[in-house]
Amino acid sequence: MTPAIKLLEKLKIPFTLHPYECEAHDDFGKHAASQLGLPEAQVFKTLIAHHDKQAVVAIVPSSGMCSLKQLAKATGLKKVEMLAPAEAEKLTGYKVGGISPLTQKKRLPTVLDASALQFDRVLVSGGKRGLSVGVSPRDMQEKMGWLIAPIGE
Repeated sequence: MTPAIKLLEKLKIPFTLHPYECEAHDDFGKHAASQLGLPEAQVFKTLIAHHDKQAVVAIVPSSGMCSLKQLAKATGLKKVEMLAPAEAEKLTGYKVGGISPLTQKKRLPTVLDASALQFDRVLVSGGKRGLSVGVSPRDMQEKMGWLIAPIGE
């Protein structure tokens, strides 16, 4: 049980588990989609960006990228840039490829790409490589306070 799964259970947020073989060393989201037989647009990756000392979480489809300009706009920051992988690991407590948007060392503003709303469930990292969880975008917005904005490109 990862901290992410424990949080979903504690908050009584419905979810599904999606374990898969993780042999990738990069592009973890695309690898997960391939292993699970799901469209890349439904399997989301978690990215960490920052401006000065303010970090933010961006959750975008594994089929695309994050628009840093749109992410900054959604979070009210002047501009943002991606955090280096080692810094993202240190900040979140997770390894790259298993960074979950659900629980981290410190709660960060979290933005989910608006494309998620086309699905009843999207997959996000369950807190370790080789484990995704299926969650409702609306549940995440309502119960986790995630912002929903057009941040994907």
